[in-house]
Amino acid sequence: MIYLDNNATTRLDPQVLESMMPFLTDNFANAASTHPFGLSASDAVKTARQQLADLIEAQPHEIVFTSGATEAINLAIKGVAEQYSSKGKHIITVQTEHSAVLDVCQYLETKGFEITYLPVQSDGLISVDQLRSALRKDTILVSIMAVNNEIGVIQPLKMISEITHQAGALFMTDATQAVGKLPLNVDELGIDLMPMSAHKFHGPKGVGALFVRQRRPNRVKLEALLHGGGHEGGKRSGTLNVAGIVGMGKAAELAQRYLKTDAERIGKLRDTLEKQLLQIPQTRLNGSQTHRLYNVTNILFEGCDSDALIMGLENMAVSNGSACTSASIEPSHVLMALGMTETEAFSCIRFSLGRFNTEAEIPQVVETVKKVVGELRAMSGR
Repeated sequence: MIYLDNNATTRLDPQVLESMMPFLTDNFANAASTHPFGLSASDAVKTARQQLADLIEAQPHEIVFTSGATEAINLAIKGVAEQYSSKGKHIITVQTEHSAVLDVCQYLETKGFEITYLPVQSDGLISVDQLRSALRKDTILVSIMAVNNEIGVIQPLKMISEITHQAGALFMTDATQAVGKLPLNVDELGIDLMPMSAHKFHGPKGVGALFVRQRRPNRVKLEALLHGGGHEGGKRSGTLNVAGIVGMGKAAELAQRYLKTDAERIGKLRDTLEKQLLQIPQTRLNGSQTHRLYNVTNILFEGCDSDALIMGLENMAVSNGSACTSASIEPSHVLMALGMTETEAFSCIRFSLGRFNTEAEIPQVVETVKKVVGELRAMSGR
């Protein structure tokens, strides 16, 4: 199988699996226990917390481990909403955010909060002037993702955080697609809250984390979602997933080690793939060509139903939207926000590459896509 769906999930790095195995077999103790086995597990969690903090230039005590990015997003947005509701009930986000953010915001609307959903321009970038105009005295949070999961667009985080902080609000960025792929410094970028997920950078599924700023300029307070034990500084109760956390820490360490070489190698593969696919007639790139992540390309194939195209690409894994919108038959809200018609949105494919893709795979992908696109267009009379 040629796997080109790395924005949905990544293959577990063998070195990550090796780091996890002792905590799935011999050292299975609860990290909260005070006997030697428990203390050993606790030390492993501390190491992982430091590894993840090092990757994003944070402090270890600012890392809260969760079951994944979705829980981290819920904890961040709902936690801020409850803790800061006396200051205001206005939150700003973007129409192209992941469903985890949009669904939480829609839930908060039923609880009396007012949400502003900023539009994006045709390239997927927000207008900072529109953000500036949308901010109010009662705005408590601005949530704008770092990298879009479908089109790879990178938003200007530093500029956004400066505008947000000038208005007295907190800034959260969903960095699920950015952590482990881009150099991130939470201080330089002015980030207050940042959800992330291990399985997006060659770690295990079922474990994620939330960066919660505990230093100047904003010490963020959160109301917990889960109660019962006071784990993770009272922010997230529940027995720690030691093996998963260890795996996330190791994945973070490897991501930091390979950050530059991965970006260069994967970027060249993506560029080669994209250039050749765009030579197919009646195709075009979706989203910004310049302000985007190096591993992803989202292409419109006119006259081709994306589901049919995916079915025709045997032994090949690609996507026509977010893998996290379960069983959705609606057109991609991200592509629709770019100004596409439903027909166009249903004719797009996302190719997302990762650490384990090779140069030899690219010609096979291009040849197969050309063949299937030709067959589908012939069937539809185009």
